[in-house]
Amino acid sequence: MSLEIVHDLALLDFRATADLLGASYWGKGRSDAVNRRAFENSVCAIARIDGRQVGFARASGDRAVFARISDVIVWPDQRGNGIGKALVAALLDHADLKTVSAWMLNTSDAHGLYERFGFRRVTNGNEMRLDR
Repeated sequence: MSLEIVHDLALLDFRATADLLGASYWGKGRSDAVNRRAFENSVCAIARIDGRQVGFARASGDRAVFARISDVIVWPDQRGNGIGKALVAALLDHADLKTVSAWMLNTSDAHGLYERFGFRRVTNGNEMRLDR
């Protein structure tokens, strides 16, 4: 069993990814069209074991100074095996994102995962957000 992280959207199992995201607290209600557009406009990381997709994550932004990590999801039967960590590391280390100095994300339940990479909870009150 060998984990590989690829970035080629041609290797994405779109249906499985969209369905799993649709079952998540943050991806509920997204249409396939919205997911396709989001994926196409992001640097995506696809986790695979023996050719089978087992995870997904993406980073959006300008690819120069700002990026937001989103949609980090691991297939339920593979959770706890370090796949989420590998996906985040693959985005942080991606050649197209090497100059990014401001990384952001939002999570309700995976703070420990991201804190391992140096992310911290924003408490200074400067960051603002608009949810539509």
